[in-house]
Amino acid sequence: MFVPTLNKQCWGFMIGSSLFALSSAPGFGSWAGSGAVNLCCFIGAWFFTAAGLIQLILSGPVTTKVDYGSGVMVRADWLAASTQSLGTVLFNVSTTAALTAHSIPSQREFVWSPDAGGSILFLISGFLAVRGYRHAHTWFDPRSADWWSVQINLIGCIAFGVAAVGAYVSKAGVTVDTAMANWGTFIGAICFFLSSLVVLPAWTRSKPEAAAA
Repeated sequence: MFVPTLNKQCWGFMIGSSLFALSSAPGFGSWAGSGAVNLCCFIGAWFFTAAGLIQLILSGPVTTKVDYGSGVMVRADWLAASTQSLGTVLFNVSTTAALTAHSIPSQREFVWSPDAGGSILFLISGFLAVRGYRHAHTWFDPRSADWWSVQINLIGCIAFGVAAVGAYVSKAGVTVDTAMANWGTFIGAICFFLSSLVVLPAWTRSKPEAAAA
């Protein structure tokens, strides 16, 4: 029986992020080819989607009671998780399209970059996660792993947004900035990896032991 856990969520995002980082690493595309790049992104997107679904399940109730307005408010944590989960699904669609395009001779050099729809949803989720954390905790709390996680995640979301801008193809068929698209994807993937690593249960348990040694 499958039981959603924070550990599975973290590993899903970390594996997916590693594949996205590999696909956009400097020189990897030239060495491995566009087909390998698109395959890494395709597999990575599925790990992202699985992790996003676990995150949504673990995010808790949709609403909470408040002392103003209608007395009920949609929780920022749930909104952030649901928005990011939908963004991962859009990445599934775009990575599948990129993989399919590779079978067309005229598009075999086409490689995936974060699409506008998924990147916008990731940006929204990143800001919602920060807002949710600040509502429940202090604005500045660098001693908390959760605080670092939401800040790094937001940077990753912004980087994916930059990548989407760089990957935009004009009406003339010219990509705005390929380097921007690749570096944005790479930096964003590294940020998502670190964002999950700092709250990985095994990692957080080992830190006190390491400090004591």
